[in-house]
Amino acid sequence: MKVSFYMLMAMSLIVTQINADEPAPLDTEKVDEVVVTSSILNTSRISNPLYVIDGDEIEDNATTSLGEAVDSYLGVSIADFGAAVGQPIIRGMSGPRVKILKNGLVNRDVSGLGADHLNDIDLNDLEQVEIIKGPSSLLYANGTSGGIINVVDNCIAPEDFTTQEFIAGLETQSVNDGDSQFFNFKDNIGGFNVNVGYKKSEFDSFDIPDGAVIHEDDHDDHDDHDEHEEHEEEMLSYLENSDLEIESTKFGISRAGEWGYLGISIDNHESMYGIPFHGEHDGHDDHGDDDHGDDDHGDDDHEEEGHDEHEGERIFSTTDQESFTIKGKYNLGGNLVNSISYNYRDTDYHLIEAHAEEEGHDEHEEEEEHEEHAPTVFTNDATEYGAIFDISTSKLIQKVAVNYVDEDSAIVGEESFMNPANNEELTVGYFLSTDFDMFYLDAGFRIDQIERTGSVTDEDHGDIDYYNIDDDTTSFAISLGRDLSDSLDVNLGFASVERLPSVIELFMNGPHMATGRLETGNPNLKGETSENFDITFNFDNGDFYAMASFYINDVENYINLQDMHDDDHDDHDDHDDHDDHDDHGDDDHGDDHDGEFAHLIKANYVQEDAEFRGYEFEIGKTFSLASGDLTLSFGRDDVNAEFSDGHNVPRINPARNIYSLSYEENDWLFKLSLKDVEKQDDLAEGETVTDSYQMLNARLTKTYNVGTGKLKLSVFGTNMLDEVARNHSSFVKNQVPLAGRNYGAKFSYKF
Repeated sequence: MKVSFYMLMAMSLIVTQINADEPAPLDTEKVDEVVVTSSILNTSRISNPLYVIDGDEIEDNATTSLGEAVDSYLGVSIADFGAAVGQPIIRGMSGPRVKILKNGLVNRDVSGLGADHLNDIDLNDLEQVEIIKGPSSLLYANGTSGGIINVVDNCIAPEDFTTQEFIAGLETQSVNDGDSQFFNFKDNIGGFNVNVGYKKSEFDSFDIPDGAVIHEDDHDDHDDHDEHEEHEEEMLSYLENSDLEIESTKFGISRAGEWGYLGISIDNHESMYGIPFHGEHDGHDDHGDDDHGDDDHGDDDHEEEGHDEHEGERIFSTTDQESFTIKGKYNLGGNLVNSISYNYRDTDYHLIEAHAEEEGHDEHEEEEEHEEHAPTVFTNDATEYGAIFDISTSKLIQKVAVNYVDEDSAIVGEESFMNPANNEELTVGYFLSTDFDMFYLDAGFRIDQIERTGSVTDEDHGDIDYYNIDDDTTSFAISLGRDLSDSLDVNLGFASVERLPSVIELFMNGPHMATGRLETGNPNLKGETSENFDITFNFDNGDFYAMASFYINDVENYINLQDMHDDDHDDHDDHDDHDDHDDHGDDDHGDDHDGEFAHLIKANYVQEDAEFRGYEFEIGKTFSLASGDLTLSFGRDDVNAEFSDGHNVPRINPARNIYSLSYEENDWLFKLSLKDVEKQDDLAEGETVTDSYQMLNARLTKTYNVGTGKLKLSVFGTNMLDEVARNHSSFVKNQVPLAGRNYGAKFSYKF
């Protein structure tokens, strides 16, 4: 990779600690004062667009994915694909614009390669989860015009443990007959901090309200279908292939002192989950017009021809992620460099998507099926190095960050939709924070040298075109904060973030069953430039609080997956980004797949200028009741996204109203929340209306002193109204609704 050097003159907003004396942005859950351990500048007083969720909030609720854990926070939603998969969306942005981090480093799984791939994040024994909204998250990773979600577990302890801690617990859920077991151990042994964790979860296919699954319109043309049989299929009380198993282990050891700290960690995260929707099921390839027009097409023929191919078939994925991390800090105390923080992480990730026959089929049939549907293997091998140099003075907090990533991605098998690709990134960044008499300043700058290497196979001739995308991105931002009174402050932020197309957007070329589409990338795509402005007001006088945030995000050359229709191919030439894409266009690719994958929707990665506008606000009041505190709150978020020609950006979730009641007294905590999701009828081309729904959740937690430890019992209920609910952002909203009514309990003992 060729390295370019730039003068570090611009500035960028960075994520910082929310101090006790400063009002923080509040959400539907109580946000306690915490230290944002992964922040570079942890002494700033600016309240940035940041939520910090205490680890206990995650552990006491019923969650099966990171997306579910953050879905109720203002400005954050998910694009779900069953219980296992919940891709986060921040302020309407998703995909490569939102990065998932673990302890400040990007999690290198393959969730960005498919809508049905889960974020392989261990949610056991978390210190906190940080949600940073908007381009201010550029501190952590390049191209984060949407934001980041950082999971912090303190596996490598930067300070000595002062007490021994052992936690063991159980969880059960009704909606999926699920259960979990976990334990964690922390202690300082012989001067070394030892952290060990284990968790195993097993969830069956989850229950759904009657009639929640909607079949595609092509069923309407099948007049010869047995109506009773179709009705019975639609009225299933559970979602097939929505099961999930997760097993995670982690071990960390560190040594700390006045000189700094040094530690290593080893993580292993394995999962197996069903895929409740697969594009080949929806096409009904054997249900052609000729067959249905045959007078002899009876029920027996229908059963044999229409359903034999996939009857009783299970489609599932298994994942295995192993990561080795070295992390530390060395205090120099010099005149120029005060300290050096450093990290290294090596990640080996494998995902296997496979087909299997359900029990009851004979051995011969099973062998035939496995031969016909060979597994598809996704791999991602990544190595990352980084260092942060603290060059702060008595008046300025200043840090310089350097980071390098080498990442190899490959897909092998029947559903391989992209040739192997390599991604290299080199980052240099400068960050500062200071207080002036009138305001507080956070600022910084980063330059990323990026090289993406891949190829595209011509399906007609078998030729392979090789591409090397080598370019720089420059991102900067600045944020100013001012106290207007003892209770009120205002923060202004501006950021400009550049993002190069991802390997999927560049080199995708094949059937993507998870989305039901035949997707085609474009190696000639230009980079995005996101210019974001936001203003946030915070008011907190102790008993009453209010927050209001407004933002505008103008994105030049916004990349999106656009469904192609019969008339679209003629108009497609009008897009400048496809002028040079003659060898990788729709016509050739579509003709080649018209037979086998004719039922899939043709879709191309195209780009057009877009604007995202939105707001978040919340008010809350705390009352003294008996010997505890009662808090009532109301919050609302809304985002609108349009292209420059006025039509809507696809898969944008509607406005949400979130009502919350909580009561805390001594060792008791009760929370009740209602998430009112409005109807989405601001549609992009090809989209359908998504109905409104109300999600009612509750949790009661009680802590008991037992012996030398504490026993914590948490009982919870989710979707207690048993609402038919679906996310507009999901590619499979009709076929994969959200889970139905769920009750459960968690027990944990800490000593």
